[in-house]
Amino acid sequence: MTENLFHVKDKVVLITGGYGILGADMAQYLAKQGCKVVVLGRNEEKGNELVAKIKATGGEAMFLVCDVLNKEMLEQNREDIIKAYGRIDVLINAAGGNMPGAAIAPDKTIFDLEIDAFRKVVDLNLFGTVIPTMVFAKAMVDGGAGNIINIASESALRPLTRVAGYGAAKAAVTNFTKYMAGELALKFGENFRVNALAPGFFITTQNKDLLLNPDGSYTDRSKTILAHTPYRRFGKADELLGSLHYLVADASKFVSGTVLVVDGGFDAFSI
Repeated sequence: MTENLFHVKDKVVLITGGYGILGADMAQYLAKQGCKVVVLGRNEEKGNELVAKIKATGGEAMFLVCDVLNKEMLEQNREDIIKAYGRIDVLINAAGGNMPGAAIAPDKTIFDLEIDAFRKVVDLNLFGTVIPTMVFAKAMVDGGAGNIINIASESALRPLTRVAGYGAAKAAVTNFTKYMAGELALKFGENFRVNALAPGFFITTQNKDLLLNPDGSYTDRSKTILAHTPYRRFGKADELLGSLHYLVADASKFVSGTVLVVDGGFDAFSI
C-alpha cells in the first residue's frame, strides 16, 4: 500500500485553458504540491504571467501556446512536453467557454438562437476536449499509464435556462468522459482512468456580468441560483482543489468514468 495515497509530487500535469480563474488556481495549487505543471493556452502574455507567479513561489511550470482545436499544434506541444519532462501523467481539459449568441435570454426564444455561435461553443467545449484527449492520450499510452480529468459543468447534469449551447456541449463532454473511461481501460489496461469534475456556480470572468450588477449586487439570475443552492452562496475557486487533488492522486486509482460534483448541493436540491 502507498504510504500517502494523496502524494502527487513530480507528476507532470497539463492544463488546457490553464490561466482562467479556475484553471489558474488549479495550476498554482498543483505546483505547490510538487507537480510539474504545463499551462496550455492561446494568450502568451497571460500564460507566461501565471508561470512566472508559480516559479516565484518555488513551483515548476512552463507555458506553451496552444489552440485546443488545432491538432497539429497540440502534437507539437506534446513533443515539447515529452522533450522537457519525458512523460505526461495527467491531462486536465479546462479550456472552454460560452458566447452570447449560443444563449437564449429571457426575452428571446429558441428561434433566436444563433447556430454559428452554438457551433463555436460546441467546438470549443466538446472538440476542445476531444482533440487534446486524442493527442495527449497517445503519449500516455506510449508511457503505459495516464489520467485524464475533464471539466464538466452543472449545466451538463441538469438543463439550465439560457445556456443552450454551453449545456449541450458540457453534457457531451460528460458522456465522452464515460466513454473514454471504458475505451482506454479496455484497450490499454487498468493504468488509465478518465473522470470529470463538475463545478457548480462560481463567479468567473466569463459569467460575472450575468451574475453581478455593476454595483456588485446579485442579479435576478444569481438570486434564483442561490435559492436552489442549499449552501446559499457561490463557490470559491479554492473549493475545487481538494476534489481535483483526489482525482490527480492515486487515491482515485480505481475511480474511472465518474463525474465529481462540487456545487454546494445544487444538483441534489429540489424544493
